Amino acid sequence: MAATYLRQATNEDLPAIKKIIGEAKKYLNEQGIDQWQTGYPTDEDLETDIKFGITYVLIIDNKIAATAALHQGLDVSYLKIHDGEWINGVNGRYTAIHRIAMSSDFRGQHLSEKMMTGLITISSVLGYKDIRIDTHPENLGMQHVITTNGFEKRGVIHMEEEEGEASPRYAYQLIIE
Repeated sequence: MAATYLRQATNEDLPAIKKIIGEAKKYLNEQGIDQWQTGYPTDEDLETDIKFGITYVLIIDNKIAATAALHQGLDVSYLKIHDGEWINGVNGRYTAIHRIAMSSDFRGQHLSEKMMTGLITISSVLGYKDIRIDTHPENLGMQHVITTNGFEKRGVIHMEEEEGEASPRYAYQLIIE
């Protein structure tokens, strides 16, 4: 059996991460989902995430299978929530999972649970008990991954897009002990 684990990404991982994000954008487009279709996340976003040490990669048999950013602390996108509320309020102490994507080489192998479990574990090790994530209302696959990993829908947030118009996202939260 292949070794499977999460680790913090390095600059050397950037080409693989950029490829995975590009594949995810294409996959979303093929499904008719307009998430990540206006440039976001940019190469600069991915480079900044690595610079700040918040990017993690899922390693399967020495290959990068998935990537995600684990933001720590206040996320401005989560300050206003509609049709619900955060359990610990908008200013709670939490991690936020962003830019999660699976390589097309590993898609369909049910590895998203390993990625999510790893990010939840890292959040716990870092001392966080509140974990948040959001996704596009039409991204049913990601919604399934989120809810099957214990997250509960808390409401709707709006992400600022490059064109200035805010785009709705379903917001989820998981409280761990």
